Amino acid sequence: MRRIGVATPDSAGRRPSVMMVTGAYYPETSGAGLQCRALIRACGDRAHFAVLTTALDPGLRARDEVDGVLVRRVRVNARSRVARWLTLPWLIASALDLERHADVVHLHGFSEKSIVVSLLARLLRKPVIVKLTSVGHDDPVAMRARGSLLFDSYRRADRFVAVSPRFATIYADAGLPPAKLQLIPNGVDLERFRPASSAERMRLRRDLGLPVDGVLVLFVGFFSPEKCPDLLFDAWTDSFGGSPASSLVIVGASRSDYYEVDEAMAARVRSDAERLGCQDRLRLVEHTASIELYYRAADIFVLPSKREGLPNALLEAMACGLPSIVSRLPGVTDSVVTDGVNGVLVEPGEREALASALRALLGDAECRAGLGGAARQTVETRFSLAVTADRYINLYEELSSCAASPGQ
Repeated sequence: MRRIGVATPDSAGRRPSVMMVTGAYYPETSGAGLQCRALIRACGDRAHFAVLTTALDPGLRARDEVDGVLVRRVRVNARSRVARWLTLPWLIASALDLERHADVVHLHGFSEKSIVVSLLARLLRKPVIVKLTSVGHDDPVAMRARGSLLFDSYRRADRFVAVSPRFATIYADAGLPPAKLQLIPNGVDLERFRPASSAERMRLRRDLGLPVDGVLVLFVGFFSPEKCPDLLFDAWTDSFGGSPASSLVIVGASRSDYYEVDEAMAARVRSDAERLGCQDRLRLVEHTASIELYYRAADIFVLPSKREGLPNALLEAMACGLPSIVSRLPGVTDSVVTDGVNGVLVEPGEREALASALRALLGDAECRAGLGGAARQTVETRFSLAVTADRYINLYEELSSCAASPGQ
């Protein structure tokens, strides 16, 4: 097991030990948790890792090993605030067990449990990194609005990592120390997420039980009011008649105790598909551990979100050479997608604009190929997971070195 503990010296010196903290971790999923796991893998043996996470599934082990890394899970009931507070002793015990061996504590997002983890880190003199994951949720302005206790703990972090320019703007507006902020975007494994040939695409569709004929449109994300898969469904049905035959695949939870998932939204989409007679062209996939296969089987990716930090799904789709239609979110999606060059930007919540963009791509294979090729090039140039991992290793080494230095 590549677990956290006393690091073994090597030619480059002592390797840092890093305690990762996420709201969910494999086999449960969240964007932050998936990026955390990918980062650990990309860092390899240049650092020692352990993971502290919460879990909804009571069947998951409290002490586990994933990819050779120690994972400590604290079971929570997402629907009961009282039940969440009753887990506090287990959270403290698990955090203390991991933090006492860590050189650096890396929080992927910030929530109420982060107050406990951060307080223990200060008591143990461990530097804390806060990765900002979602605009409107864990950016400095949003955190200040959630109360003085949470914000006071948050602002004491030693480093903040912004994954997109929008976070850097909000951070500056909040008046936090500029020296504490670094811009490190999420990264993509360019080998796992890669374009498929036409023959591979057809084979994958058959293997996955997806429609083989026509253009395949893909969405990846929760059924939530902020991700807006229902808006995509409506826009997709608006494209009928004036475009080539197409199918829509939605990969993401439609049933969960997680607060973001709107089961009524998923039920409405299923009901409308039956009413409109297009249920055979709609596929809802609740969960997959092989999301790259769905990207490589698709022709178009759509992300009509109202709020994002830097969406992993968009970067993964682009890495697979997919033309993407994405909500224009200033400083977030428009920092990745240049409209008409490597994707298409539409205004959030605009059903007609989304349907129009979808119709245009459905009917133009040459345009799809051009946008998809440029999308792949963008990710290769700017969002390689290997480069992201290098930058985090440098940050871990810097903070662990400072913490070990006398007088720091």
